[in-house]
Amino acid sequence: MSTRWYPIYQRGGPQLRVFLPNFWMKVIRPTEVQPENVVTFSCSMEMTKYDVKNYLEKIYKIPVVDVRTRIATGETKKDQIYGYVTKAEDVKIAYVTLPKETKFEFPNIFPQESKDRKAQDEKSLDESKKNFKQYLDRNKKRPGAPGWFSI
Repeated sequence: MSTRWYPIYQRGGPQLRVFLPNFWMKVIRPTEVQPENVVTFSCSMEMTKYDVKNYLEKIYKIPVVDVRTRIATGETKKDQIYGYVTKAEDVKIAYVTLPKETKFEFPNIFPQESKDRKAQDEKSLDESKKNFKQYLDRNKKRPGAPGWFSI
């Protein structure tokens, strides 16, 4: 069933109809090592191989050689307290093969920021360790006394 409803027909009035696709696709990082001309997409469960191929060729003008799809079942979990079972939604994954000479590299959106953040986190961790060691040295004659109980 479609997620978009067309406006109700009204006699004598012009209809404004916008036809949008009921499908969606997003590029996901592959879990296994793949050839350079294979791209992994997470897509709508209703999409077929032919829909995926047409979607990429018509909208994005990407040449597609082959499409393979699989359905990844959602993870099931049992609640520890109440005992009921919950299941995450299933996802359709499409593996799209591009021509041999085409290379696809997953985009690195935040390369510099992650390096700066890692250095900042390490510096903060070292400072926290130093402060905790000072705290322990100050209170080594009072084992078991809480930290808030001091002069």
